[in-house]
Amino acid sequence: MPSLAPGLTLLDIETDRNVPVVHALVCDHLLDADGPAFWVDAQGYATTATLSQIAPSRHLLDRIHVARGFTAYQHFSALADLPAAVNAHVKATTTDAFRRHDDETGDGEETQLTPGLIVAPAVDALYRADDTLGDAQRRRLLARGLARLRQYAEAYDVPVLCTRTEGDALTDPIEAAATHRYTCESTRMGPRITGEEFEPQWYPVAGGDAYQTTLAYWADLLAARAEGIGRQPATPSRPSLGADESDDQVTTAPPRQPGAPLLATWAGQPGRGR
Repeated sequence: MPSLAPGLTLLDIETDRNVPVVHALVCDHLLDADGPAFWVDAQGYATTATLSQIAPSRHLLDRIHVARGFTAYQHFSALADLPAAVNAHVKATTTDAFRRHDDETGDGEETQLTPGLIVAPAVDALYRADDTLGDAQRRRLLARGLARLRQYAEAYDVPVLCTRTEGDALTDPIEAAATHRYTCESTRMGPRITGEEFEPQWYPVAGGDAYQTTLAYWADLLAARAEGIGRQPATPSRPSLGADESDDQVTTAPPRQPGAPLLATWAGQPGRGR
């Protein structure tokens, strides 16, 4: 899979959105990166079932924080509140690290920790669907959200991964602002990601010429990656899906632990609609 470099990355997915390419890229990046991922969701991309099947370890899921918007204003508000969410979540989970830093240096200053990745799939979806917005308002609000994502990429010096539902005048600014760009196309052997001197590799399997890039493929690949860099999965990997199974058939999600970061909102405050 392609590596995600600092800056705004646009991934154009030409295949079905249920193919878990975004999930696989996020988990793959977190295997090497420090810090959590902050995911501003739209259209239900951040499904617990898919993430739990893709991730080689439950500990990797603990590093993914999700905020959901259901209208354009809620989505933009989640983007605007992301720095506060970063500060609150990272500081809450690194209290011991701050204490050790103070003990070792004696300077009494906290080390500023940053996210490892920011994710905004289908970034244009809610702005298109909101019938309370006129065309000018829609373009302006999406542009302001895009400007914030670019600001976060520069301020935190981390990758920001975006996808869009359509390529047209509304989303042309996303393409123009992107530092990196990849395309995921549908092929006979499954989804294929290309771009920026990156070409996918096909892996031979017994009884066939290539390994189809299904959900089982991404899970197996990430498990091998985790083992290769010394991060053996801390929990048993799920059984591979059979030939007649699909991600849509998976309905069982892992039990949610108290305080787990797969939240419905950044702050969990009632009445704010995110």
